[in-house]
Amino acid sequence: MTFFPISKMKIIFFSIFLFVFQASFSQKLIVPVIKLTEPLKEINNTNNPQKFIIGSTCPSCSLTINNQPVKVYPTGAFAYELALIEGDTVFTIVSSLPNRKSVTKSLQYSYTIPLPEEPTQSFLIERIQTFPDGDLLLKAGDAISFRVKALTGCTLKVLNKTLLYEMPDTITNGMVGIYQGKYIIQPTDTFNNQKISITLMKSDSIVSKETTAHFTLLSPAMSDVVITKGRLAHLEYGLGDDRLGGAKIGYIDSLIPLKVIGKVGSHFKIKLANTRTAYIPDELVNQLPPGTFTPSSLTGKIHIYGDSLYDYVRLQLFNKLPYQSFQETDPSKIIVDVFGATNNTNWIDQLETIKEIKKVTYEQIADDIYRISISLKHHQHWGHAIYYDNNNLIIKIKQQPHSLLINKLTIAIDAGHGGTNTGAGGPTGVAEKNLTLALALKLQKQLEKDGAHVIMTRTDERFFDNKERILFYRDSLPDLLLSIHLNSSADPIHVEGTSTFYRYEGFRPLSQAIYKRMLELGFKEYGNNASFNFMLNSPTEYPNALIETLFLSNPAEEMKILDENFQQKIVDKIVLGVKDFLESAK
Repeated sequence: MTFFPISKMKIIFFSIFLFVFQASFSQKLIVPVIKLTEPLKEINNTNNPQKFIIGSTCPSCSLTINNQPVKVYPTGAFAYELALIEGDTVFTIVSSLPNRKSVTKSLQYSYTIPLPEEPTQSFLIERIQTFPDGDLLLKAGDAISFRVKALTGCTLKVLNKTLLYEMPDTITNGMVGIYQGKYIIQPTDTFNNQKISITLMKSDSIVSKETTAHFTLLSPAMSDVVITKGRLAHLEYGLGDDRLGGAKIGYIDSLIPLKVIGKVGSHFKIKLANTRTAYIPDELVNQLPPGTFTPSSLTGKIHIYGDSLYDYVRLQLFNKLPYQSFQETDPSKIIVDVFGATNNTNWIDQLETIKEIKKVTYEQIADDIYRISISLKHHQHWGHAIYYDNNNLIIKIKQQPHSLLINKLTIAIDAGHGGTNTGAGGPTGVAEKNLTLALALKLQKQLEKDGAHVIMTRTDERFFDNKERILFYRDSLPDLLLSIHLNSSADPIHVEGTSTFYRYEGFRPLSQAIYKRMLELGFKEYGNNASFNFMLNSPTEYPNALIETLFLSNPAEEMKILDENFQQKIVDKIVLGVKDFLESAK
């Protein structure tokens, strides 16, 4: 038996007492709590029967909703799926600790089953839809499509001229009283920011209703030419829109005249060629004076040369013209269509200074579309940019880096969101912006440890506009860009997994390599997704990938990302994915 001096025994007993006291005191500090991130209101009205209660409580608490036990994750997060029945339902949430007080929160959902639409019963026009939707700038020969809901069995006319026809209920989901038709703009029409009247007639009764949209006709007194401005002017395919904006054809240089043939809302409709139209937001152009005409151009010679980092294709033109580019793989090519150009190229001169271009060909694929095809020596696209030097169109092609070792490259890391742009939120209330920054800083440290030169969008908690990010990297010209995000879904229980996103086919290998490595962490597949319309995926100057690491909305995946050790595992997989990509590029 070992005997301790009295003083030493006092210290041991005091330490034990202190430990027990602290444990007991800390237990007393833990109190039940309920913090909800969904819903935020106590009384909620909905016509969707599937809803979720999402939030957090103390990690050691037990939780019930209407006496049903609910799983509480070690972070305190929980998610509970509701299957609402018609009428009012009260949900009582109880969080409790053994032998302690509990806390209760009540919610009410009022679920109303949406009633099927009924036919119009009265002699009236219930609604008018016009296509395209919104205020329009038009010219003679353009068509406005109408879809009108009114009393069945009547006669409807646009401007008392054009008849609208009632559709058979077999193509209107059983609804009678749906009328459709087109009105062709006439040379004699004189719309000037006016609404259009629809007339409903039956027997001797007549009633009229106007469109909500306004219509204006192009006239000789109006300018039908705009010119691009700024560094982020871009053309869009059509009027489709989502939270990421309209689908972009691509960015174009400033000071390029464009022929206006109409306007829908805030978007000018542009004629690129006889068979091609596009749209451009009005904030990206200035209108030129009336009488200005859009130029066309014969092509001159093509000059091909290189320097230490880039190869160049210079097409001689006599005016600035709009263009579009896209990438092809297997074999790798860059295709550039120049709109309004007519072939007059007599030769192509090619210098031995080029390192990435294999050959360049051209063809007139339409009367007013001139196509340049640039075949590359390497299967991997490393980026290209298009701009004007005076009236010469320059296609700048990045050469494959001399070394594909990670310590020879410049890698950009974009920590998604920041500042007032908080991004997604987790059940515990954690914001995406903070987690993307934590991942980005760890990724920076790991890549720099491997010798890479790293440039960062942000290294602290602040707002950084996406347009500013694009321009920052356009000026910095990294070899690769990795944009770090966390995904989110309205369904926190069934939706989970990791995913990557890319816009251009030539950049797919980077996101694919990272995606395969991320799956090694045991995530479910959410896909390597193509043609993604995110702004950070839109530059063509360098390979880029958006990495949606996991679903922050899912409590189990939120728990993983809150663990700094797991954050490091994600970072390690991203780095391995980049190395795999570089190896495949060899």
